[in-house]
Parts: sequence; structure tokens; C-alpha cells
Amino acid sequence: MTAPTTAHFLTDIEIKQFKCFTDFKASGFKRVNLIGGKNNVGKTAFMEACYVNVCAINVNAMATAIHDIKFARENLNILQNLFHNKSIDKIQILDTTKNYSTKSCLRKIEFHISEKNAIKEYNFSIDSELVIINAKEFNLIFEYIKNIKLIDNFGWSDNELAEAYEAIQKHEKETDLSALVQEFDDSIDSFKLIGGTKPQCKIKGEWRDITEFGDGLRHYISIICAFYAGENGYLFIDEIDNGIYYDHLDRLWEIIFTLSKKTNCQIFATTHSKEMLESFARVAKKLDEQDISYTRLVKNKNQELKSITFDYAVIKYSTENAHEVR
Repeated sequence: MTAPTTAHFLTDIEIKQFKCFTDFKASGFKRVNLIGGKNNVGKTAFMEACYVNVCAINVNAMATAIHDIKFARENLNILQNLFHNKSIDKIQILDTTKNYSTKSCLRKIEFHISEKNAIKEYNFSIDSELVIINAKEFNLIFEYIKNIKLIDNFGWSDNELAEAYEAIQKHEKETDLSALVQEFDDSIDSFKLIGGTKPQCKIKGEWRDITEFGDGLRHYISIICAFYAGENGYLFIDEIDNGIYYDHLDRLWEIIFTLSKKTNCQIFATTHSKEMLESFARVAKKLDEQDISYTRLVKNKNQELKSITFDYAVIKYSTENAHEVR
């Protein structure tokens, strides 16, 4: 592992314009950050805004991130189109985000599509450096930041998991990963990628495809691999409790707290689960893990989105005094 530094951590963000957010601010982020709130309040959109901001080191990376957050939302529709041999226009996916504007401790970025006098232009601004590209000349060149990982609510594909598993191999953590998989399901002897791309689990000497074990196991393994792949970077997880049974929640948070510190990876995760929040608070208190925050999104009486961020001290006090931070 390289020497840790928290200089890259996202500590605050102001969302001037993006989806349901207008003049929205949130701050107090730590190394491990949980995002909660009622259904359809904007938790995923908030995490997407943070994801694009940390990715936007240049125009290509920024455009890639904006494209990918929409791509993640449209997974099922895209798969259906591919099944029916319909082509997918990557520019059309990018075009669905008309406006994006954020300012954080890291950078100020803006994106909007202008259409005036029969001329369509893509406008990118990174720290006030403006780049305007005519639509006829625009070419979406995908550029991914290798240590920024996003796990959407559909979970990772075999290829995405295989890419992250390479970091497990580079750090020689295959045995550790298999041990953690055994904790999740004690009938599994070990886990590996057969042929480099097929995630499989070994049971009684027989290798079986990971699809036979439900989405929870894939999600669990993906999170572990993502921390090593996101060393000194970021991990964003939508619906972190996806497929994870209640009795695995505490152990999952123990792993997250440990690996985020070990890999110096900042994590943002969304949940709508009361049990997930309770587990988060309980394990943080047990481990005395203070580099955490819980951000709750709420609407005021004027239906304006606001944020309330709780730090470790408030979360610990609430658990000790049976108060809810929800």
C-alpha cells in the first residue's frame, strides 16, 4: 500500500443545478459516508453529483462520468435493446443530462448543452476553464479514473468484477477474500475467477457459477474487491444493502471500516434501510470508528431539498440514548 493521504477526500459539495437539486449544499463528509432519506428524495442523484465531481479531472473523464450515471440508470432498457439488436447511441445517453453544476473542496465544474440558432454545443467548465465543442465535432472518448469505482443498484457484471479482482491479485489477497466469502456462506470453500472472467465459488470440490448464489454474494464480493481497486480513491455504492441479509450487516460494516482505512478509499453509500443505518451506528460505536458521517436528505415545508449531516459524536450519542438519527 502507498502512503495514505486524505487530501483527495470530498468534504463538501454545493449542487447549483442537477436533476432535483438547485442551490443545495452538504458538508461534513468523512472517510465513510452513508446517505439516507425517504424513497425518491434524491439519494442516488446526490451520490451521482458527488461521483461526477470527483471524476472531472478533464473533459473526457467528466463526459464519461456524466454518460455512465445515466447508463447505470438505464441498464435494463439498454440490455433489452441489445437483446432486440437495437444499437445504443452513447451520445444520446450523454444528451439526457442537460445541465450539471457543482462546486466542492476539490473543484468547480459545469456542463450544459446549448441549442441556439440551429447550433448545438457541449459546454464543459472545470475550475472556470471553459471548453465549448460543436456537436458535429464532439467525440465521446471514454476515460475512466482507475481508482474511482461505482457500484450501481444493479450490481457489477462479471467483467466489472473481474477488473476489480485484479487488484485483489496484485495485493495477494485471494486467500483473505476466500475467507471473507466463507464468513458470508460457510458452505463455500473458496472463490476465484476461472479463466480470468468467470466468478465462481467452490463447494465440496466443485466450482459453481456465482449466479447460483444470489445477488447478495456478488454484491458482497464486489464491495471487497472495489476497495482494493479504489486504493487512494473513491467508492460509490447505490443501495449498499442490496441483497444483504440482516445478519450479515454488522460484519459488512466491519469490513468496510477496516478496508476503507487500509486502502485509504473514501466511500459514499446510499440506503433506505433503517436496519442498515442502525448497523452502521452500532459497528462504528463498537470499533470507535470516528471518521464517519451520516447525511440525511429531507424536504422542508416549501418542498426544498436540504441536508442534515451527523458526525460520529452525534451518531454515538443517539445510539447510547436510544435516539433516532433518521
